[in-house]
Amino acid sequence: MKIEKVNSKNAIYQKFEVLKSNRNKRYKYQEFLVEGVRNINEAIKNKWEIKAFLYCPEMPLSNWANGLLSTIKTSTNYELSQVLMNEISGKEDTSELLAILKMNEDDLGSLVFSDNPVIALFDRPSNKGNLGTIIRSCDSLGVEALLITGHSVDLYDPDVITSSMGSFFNMKVICVPENQKVFDFIKTMKKNYPTFQSIGTTAHKEHPLYNLDLTKPTLFMIGNETEGLSYAFQENCDILGTIPMVETSYASSFNVGCAATVMFYEAYRQRFQFKN
Repeated sequence: MKIEKVNSKNAIYQKFEVLKSNRNKRYKYQEFLVEGVRNINEAIKNKWEIKAFLYCPEMPLSNWANGLLSTIKTSTNYELSQVLMNEISGKEDTSELLAILKMNEDDLGSLVFSDNPVIALFDRPSNKGNLGTIIRSCDSLGVEALLITGHSVDLYDPDVITSSMGSFFNMKVICVPENQKVFDFIKTMKKNYPTFQSIGTTAHKEHPLYNLDLTKPTLFMIGNETEGLSYAFQENCDILGTIPMVETSYASSFNVGCAATVMFYEAYRQRFQFKN
């Protein structure tokens, strides 16, 4: 393992900056920048490939950081000056360690499911915080994979990863730009799981969530924050579900992250109740 010292905003440091801020460059390098003890620990636990660590030799490192530097195999680690470490860290109190990770491949065929999976699809997410929240809710409530469709916010944006609170690294999340691949996936799932159902979500008054049978293999299809679920996906749903609001409510719908969490919990509740 090689150690490189970075004391100026040279080409190496500029790469760190674009991994943090530039979506196109992240995908060019197939790498992204991560900081935070929880995130780095979860990445290691879930066997994400760590390409490099960034740290400042002027800062005293904890036993945790020193342990990772001595045990995790990387091709190169980078020693930054205090000024550069302060700048690249996204935290008010500068992180003692940042990591560069390799992106996972977007391969629907790599997904392996249980005998009775719950899966989610988020159509064209436009808000980083919402995407991170839904990843966290998927992880918390037993959703086995999340598909992201169309042109959306970047899955590997630092704000998405931060808002997932570590769940990012424990979830199977696949970006699927082409709708036809989703339709083919649904056909395959229906072939493999005869009772498989796809449930579209809508704020309009459709079938109340509590009346749906969520104890069988299920794909929840969650719409874009502004436009809702696209017409193409609505047409390919088996049924449209709604979270009913009280009649006196001014609100007509939930925030998409809240709505997704309610749906995932109802599936978990029905299955837990059924088991017991």
